[in-house]
Amino acid sequence: MRFFEPDVADPGLAGELEAAYRRVAASGRLILGPELAAFESEFAAYCGAAHAVGVGNGLDALTLALRAAGVGAGDEVIAPSHTFVATWLAIAATGARPVPVEPDPATCTLTAEAVAAAVTPRTAAVIPVSLYGHPVDIDPLLAVCKRHGLFVLEDAAQSHGAAYEGRRTGSLAHATAFSFYPTKNLGALGDAGAVTTSDGGLAERLRKLRNYGSIRKYEHEHAGVNSRLDELQAAFLRAKLPRLDAANDRRRAHAAAYAETLGGAAGLTLPVEASWARHVYHLYVVRSPERDALQARLEAAGVQTLIHYPTPCHLQPAFADLGFRSGQFPLAERLAREVLSLPMWPGMPAEGPAKVAELLGTKA
Repeated sequence: MRFFEPDVADPGLAGELEAAYRRVAASGRLILGPELAAFESEFAAYCGAAHAVGVGNGLDALTLALRAAGVGAGDEVIAPSHTFVATWLAIAATGARPVPVEPDPATCTLTAEAVAAAVTPRTAAVIPVSLYGHPVDIDPLLAVCKRHGLFVLEDAAQSHGAAYEGRRTGSLAHATAFSFYPTKNLGALGDAGAVTTSDGGLAERLRKLRNYGSIRKYEHEHAGVNSRLDELQAAFLRAKLPRLDAANDRRRAHAAAYAETLGGAAGLTLPVEASWARHVYHLYVVRSPERDALQARLEAAGVQTLIHYPTPCHLQPAFADLGFRSGQFPLAERLAREVLSLPMWPGMPAEGPAKVAELLGTKA
């Protein structure tokens, strides 16, 4: 069983994607045209935000949002010690310094208490990551950040459609960065990203930064970049957005089946869903001290798994100059040794979780 398979082979969606391609090709508008404008409007409405600004990828969404908020050299940005490296790369790209904190051991997301303890006079922003599809406990975090005047940028690259107290990610923080990489819950057919916000000034700065710092041709107000969500990917995303909730429901059904069949596995820690959360299971991540042995057993039986993530950001060679050392963030390092992502995608065979449970020696 494969870890993930794209949904583009679905006959109904395939027809819509082909129609989207033909519509864009016939229009002659390939960059910053009506498809992008329509997708930005539709995605903002879906999230409950006033604005969405399409960019080239998720990393650019994070980086440009920080830049639009004025984060730069000399600043500190609090971020999880356990996350994909893009969160930290975005901070570094602005010239700011990442300040890692340990996650909540149950949800693997940031807590208000951990953030409050890490604030210094140089702190400018916080990036809570809604990891694996589970949202952050955002209201207490926002209260801490309000007291200190901090910008809050949610990294929702893995949580399209997730919700906190009934409010969707994309509307919870000052701004939210999304990736539409093909394996995401809402995935394009290539790289793509977006930032949602209800701050009109921030949205305007983002639109300039993504387009060479310009709104009017040959007038460049900022040292911007070329990071524009193109018309074709926007059209593809428009076709897929109305299917997102149903696809997330299928992910949740697979997760429930995993929980039922793996519940008796000795030494296996299963993911949780907080009472205030709607988890959308971009990944189904279990933990075990015997992770490598479990992965080898599943691989031998033809079940593909992955590890998200085997090396904590503070121990990556790219950040060696920051001076972090092994043992400084023990929970992140333990997670790196124990986490294992099981197969998860909307069209996964219904019997998949039971097959995995049987191979792991639990009752199906």
